[in-house]
Amino acid sequence: MNDASAPILVTGTAGFIGSHVALRLLSQGEHVVGVDNLTPYYDVALKRARRARLLAHPNYVDAELDLADGSAAAELFKRHRPGRVVHLAGQPGVRYGLDHPRGYTHSNIEGFLSILEGCRRHDVRHLVYASTSSVYGANSTMPFSERHGADHPLSIYAATKRANELMAHSYSHLFNIPMTGLRFFTVYGPWGRPDMAMFKFTRGIFNGEPIDVYHGGNMERDFTYVDDVVNGIVSILDVIPGKDPSWSSDAPHPASSGVAPWRIYNIGNSSPVNLMRYIEVIEKCVGRKANLRFLPMQSGDVLRTSADVSALEAATGNRPSVSVDEGVRRFVEWYRSYYALPATG
Repeated sequence: MNDASAPILVTGTAGFIGSHVALRLLSQGEHVVGVDNLTPYYDVALKRARRARLLAHPNYVDAELDLADGSAAAELFKRHRPGRVVHLAGQPGVRYGLDHPRGYTHSNIEGFLSILEGCRRHDVRHLVYASTSSVYGANSTMPFSERHGADHPLSIYAATKRANELMAHSYSHLFNIPMTGLRFFTVYGPWGRPDMAMFKFTRGIFNGEPIDVYHGGNMERDFTYVDDVVNGIVSILDVIPGKDPSWSSDAPHPASSGVAPWRIYNIGNSSPVNLMRYIEVIEKCVGRKANLRFLPMQSGDVLRTSADVSALEAATGNRPSVSVDEGVRRFVEWYRSYYALPATG
């Protein structure tokens, strides 16, 4: 077993959530090994800027590699021998998968397999990995609960993340490795991804360009501020799952296991917001009106998401709390600063 002083491996540290998590762990005195392959899926300059915040820290070690390269990933584990792993790297995005499905199997399946093998061969104490609310797919019962099934995904992205949950269960059972999956609900905030609604809407409003609004804006999302997500990840890292003694094979709980130290939790704000309301808050913070371009519903999209986070709260005492009004204000302040825009308008 790795000792308590072993570093924490965080994957995706040039990414949105990964960079925030690595900074939080470093601020708490942890030693962090970060890995990212700086894929050009979106602006690599933004990724390098996120990573630059980490490189200045004395307890941070950086590795640039593709986790789908099994030999490179194995060497990473062998060299650094992490005690815990937070796996946040992967190919994100729902619509991108319509034309680039192999990118998801490469990063989200092959890359995750490398992580599982590293955890297996180096006695990792706990693997925490990113899943997504998209796994709920065709489900319509709200709020989404971990007690619900998640077997009807509507996008290749969701399908690969659901596959990650099942792969984790198999490895957890076979090799007795504690593993926790976290289903994120529409994460936004400073240093966010340019392909997500928050970033695209803000950029369009600042630039006076049309912003695409699907299904007439008649959709709701459980927008979750990044600090709330980081709180959940860091809190659950110390909650090592065991086999669930109440689990029954006759009526199996979908988010725990009687044969593996394995858990799944939602992380969401639990306060769904209408898309038009979201845009109005951005308009207020930017000081300009949006030019809306209404488009039909996109393949792979869902009308509404809402998270039941009672299980996460019971496990950690942690519950997301940042309102959309506050979270959008913080994002717009960061956006102005990062792109050196005027303080008003």
